[in-house]
Amino acid sequence: MAESLHVFDATEANFEAQVINASFEQPVLVDFWAAWCGPCRSLGPILEKLAGEFGGAFRLAKVDTDAQQQLAAVFGIRSLPTVVLLQQGQMVDGFMGALPEGEVRKFLAKHGIEPGAPAALAEDDFLPPEAPEDAVARLRAEIAAAPDRPELKLDLALALMQAGDAAAAEAELDALPANLATDSRAQRLRGQLDFARALAGAPAAEALRARIAADPDDFAAHDLLGVRLLLEGETAAGLDEFLHILRARRDWNEGQARKRLIAAFNVVEDEDLVAAYRRKMAAVLF
Repeated sequence: MAESLHVFDATEANFEAQVINASFEQPVLVDFWAAWCGPCRSLGPILEKLAGEFGGAFRLAKVDTDAQQQLAAVFGIRSLPTVVLLQQGQMVDGFMGALPEGEVRKFLAKHGIEPGAPAALAEDDFLPPEAPEDAVARLRAEIAAAPDRPELKLDLALALMQAGDAAAAEAELDALPANLATDSRAQRLRGQLDFARALAGAPAAEALRARIAADPDDFAAHDLLGVRLLLEGETAAGLDEFLHILRARRDWNEGQARKRLIAAFNVVEDEDLVAAYRRKMAAVLF
């Protein structure tokens, strides 16, 4: 397989950087294959063709299971070909067997992966930002005039959150159709709401620190302190609390620390900080 801009060979050496970490920025489709596998020879060219056609909407990582047996073992690969989709550092879906091209396209579309070119700059890009309250009023009027445009409801949910009306934002978010509920903006909003909801009735930071001083393994206190610090602007300190739990007991509360980190990466705007903590998380998990 000749590597290209959108197709590459994945190995143990580059898997963390080019697959796990890269999937936070761009979906990565991992194709587990072998040279002796007939169905793999049918599916492989289809995946490579689509990776080129989609022009960067996803990257295709090819894993030769004969050469990369440890990677195959980590993912529990038992039949070939097996294809796994990674987004935001985690496996979100997959399929086994040589699907026809049309079915592969449907699989990608289900996760919002569509071919397309970068959007051109519009005149609105040069206008000053709209106040959240004004955006709410405008979007409500637009929805009333065009109720068959569900994407406006996602815009409204985001505007409501920016305006400080979390309850109304959550109501709009919960009412979104399935295809929009998985939109990256909806996921970011869901993370913000989850963090705000987690602090309902939570103790103050000093009380949480006192609990941790008395019992360093009080992971619930570490978790709440992390959320509070994150929402209060002490981002790195909050992320450190989640990392502490992940290092000490990654399966605590059904892997909540990992979920908190992933949600935080969707909320935090400091890209350099997010990239640094993505690497730290990957180092713990892999």
